[in-house]
Formats: sequence, C-alpha cells, structure tokens
Amino acid sequence: MKCPYCRKDNDKVIDSRGSDDGFAIRRRRECLSCNRRYTTYERLHEVNLKVVKKDDVRDNFDASKIRDGLQKACWKRPVAAVEIENMVSRIEQRIYSNYDMEIDSRELGDIVMNELIKVDQVAYVRFASVYREFKDVRDFVDELEPMLRSNP
Repeated sequence: MKCPYCRKDNDKVIDSRGSDDGFAIRRRRECLSCNRRYTTYERLHEVNLKVVKKDDVRDNFDASKIRDGLQKACWKRPVAAVEIENMVSRIEQRIYSNYDMEIDSRELGDIVMNELIKVDQVAYVRFASVYREFKDVRDFVDELEPMLRSNP
C-alpha cells in the first residue's frame, strides 16, 4: 500500500479490526519511510447490482451517489458525517440483503427516505422534494401533513 503522504510503498499494519457491521476491515498503517499513520479499508466486492431508472435504463448501483444525496439533504443540518456514513451502511446492507440483480429506483429512493426521516425531518423533506420532483408548495404541504399529524 502506498503512503498517501510520501508515496512510498513501505508500510506496516499496526491494527486491524472489523468495521461497517462486518462488511469491511479497517487497517491502521504506519509508513516506514516517513513514519506517518493512515487508515485503509478493505471491503468485499459486491455483486454488480443494477438500479432500474424511471426510463428503464439500468445503471450500476453506486453507494457514493446515495452518500452525495444524503450530504446535500443534510447540508447545514445537525447531522454528523458519521451518521451519514451509518445511514449509507444500513441502506447498502438492506439492499444487498433483499435484492439480487436489480432494484427499482423508486424502491431505492423509498429506502433512503425511510432512513433519513429517522435522522432529520428537514433533510427528509429536502430529499423528498428532489426525489419526488415537487412542482409547487402544495407538494411540500402534502409531504408534511402526515409528519405533522404524527407529531402533535
């Protein structure tokens, strides 16, 4: 493994432990050239799951797209980066546990929204406005009404 600081391929593993609910191994490394430490993750290469879009185009599942969407929805909200990573891990785990080859983009969006509403309602509405393509204020009100009824 090349050191990200000095680019030398001369390191040793200091610590290894499971991460992401057992789906990754976290390795703490020390460069023997510059003596700096860094962390790497080893993940299982998952099956090439496809996301079926609204126009029937199939695209490779990419967790970084989910992460990006969650980060945009949570922008300037009191949601820690670690919580976003935890949501991404839970979403990935659910998808790979329940889908073999393909997942419909609407189902994927619903899974993301189910995770997001548990963490931050404002971020949930932000995500929903893009995902469900809100056209006007009435769409926002329709999305908010069930939440307002359940939280008196």
